[in-house]
Amino acid sequence: MKYLARLMLVIITCGVLIMSSCSGGSKPGIFSEQADIGKISLAGNGHFNAKNNEYVISGSGENIWGTEDAFHFMYTRTSGDLVMKTKVNWPAEGKNQHRKAGWMVRAGLEADAAYADVAVHAGDGLVSLQYRKSKGGPTLEVKSPLTAPLAMRLEKTGSIFSLYVSQNDSDYIPVGSIVVDMSDSVYAGLFVCSHDSTVVETAVFSNVEFSNTPAIADTNRVLESTLEIFNIETRQRRIVYSAKQHFEAPNWTKDGQSLIFNSKGLLYTIPVTGGAPAQINTGAAVQCNNDHGLSPDGTLLAISSQHDGGKSIIYTLPATGGDPVQVTPLAPSYWHGWSPDGKTLAYCAERNGEYDVYTIPVGGGREKRLTTAPGLDDGPEYSPDGKYIYFNSVRTGLMKIWRMRADGSQQTQMTFGEEYGDWFAHPSPDNQWLVFVCFDKTVEGHPMNKEVVLRMMPVKGGEPEIIAHLFGGQGTINVPSWSPDSREFAFVSYRLVNP
Repeated sequence: MKYLARLMLVIITCGVLIMSSCSGGSKPGIFSEQADIGKISLAGNGHFNAKNNEYVISGSGENIWGTEDAFHFMYTRTSGDLVMKTKVNWPAEGKNQHRKAGWMVRAGLEADAAYADVAVHAGDGLVSLQYRKSKGGPTLEVKSPLTAPLAMRLEKTGSIFSLYVSQNDSDYIPVGSIVVDMSDSVYAGLFVCSHDSTVVETAVFSNVEFSNTPAIADTNRVLESTLEIFNIETRQRRIVYSAKQHFEAPNWTKDGQSLIFNSKGLLYTIPVTGGAPAQINTGAAVQCNNDHGLSPDGTLLAISSQHDGGKSIIYTLPATGGDPVQVTPLAPSYWHGWSPDGKTLAYCAERNGEYDVYTIPVGGGREKRLTTAPGLDDGPEYSPDGKYIYFNSVRTGLMKIWRMRADGSQQTQMTFGEEYGDWFAHPSPDNQWLVFVCFDKTVEGHPMNKEVVLRMMPVKGGEPEIIAHLFGGQGTINVPSWSPDSREFAFVSYRLVNP
């Protein structure tokens, strides 16, 4: 019919408004379909502007939040690992400052489907990694410390979704990683939500890139380790070093210029600005555990190694490298802390089937047992003033952070709640903050390759704050890792990637 400028077929099924459109001269770009998802009263639409290499998408919808969503989606069905980039611009002032747009990966087109996205909010420029772990579940969020305008990169690696942002489209910083289990076949594309069901809003997506690699089994993937630094003032993470190999447990050198980490039983140092790692000579100790740290004056390095007899023993050696000197007479013993005067080591040890906190003079001698509660007591570290030792204990049923006097008296629980198991508390050198790694309450022990969070709280006590989401666990932040000026700390995150 001549009066029809274009033909639009609308099919409503299962709460999803499927829109297939054709218009003269328009091109679909990389997407094969588009749809209004959820309860929509005003239909959306999108098209590819080949001249400007942009996607212009208009959508309505009350929100993408809670247990169900409503928005317009321009997508393709795909599989495997994904890398998605874009910048978002709002060409008009708009009605609701909370309107949002970005990349999304969904398990299905139902309004309550599991998903992960990067959402750019128009009003305040908030950029966040939003996700729903299961169909009908709540929406969760990881906020970026930087606000739009930004270049954004959302990566799907197996079930791990990672968000990176950049102010210059080249130097990307990590925002966070979360896990959402979906089938291999997913719906990936760009979305717009007006955050007001009575209006349609338009977003323009530029610098759009999309790539995927075939899915492989986790058993065929390799571990990628990434050494990162977190700034507590800016809340930004930056990558120091990344490699497809296992490394863990970073320390900060006393001059603030380098980091020390463990890889395959050996210790390495690397500048905080990045570069090539250099091996530290540890003599016969070639089976070091991820428990190591520098003395307060920076001249000695304490290590835990199982090169002699197969059980972990604590040694010291020069910080610049050299032959190890045995400290603990009994095994297994796992180092975790130096006293501020450099005279005493604190460690976790198993004796007669019980793991407890012990101390011993740095020159060797008789060890002193500080904890006696049944179950695991681990991760002891001195406060900077030497008055206390922080440790984690499972004595109340779930692993929590505790504190005691340096002589073992006044053992007091510091963290509470039933959501997380808390491990390895590290006080900042200025004695203001504790940072520690937290596992879901269902996780036994502190294994590697788990979805974890880093939390921080004042040393005086208070509600811990989540400051980082990542894939990690064992090796992420086992040992003291604060910078000497207390402004930053180091940790290791992980991913399972294609070889």
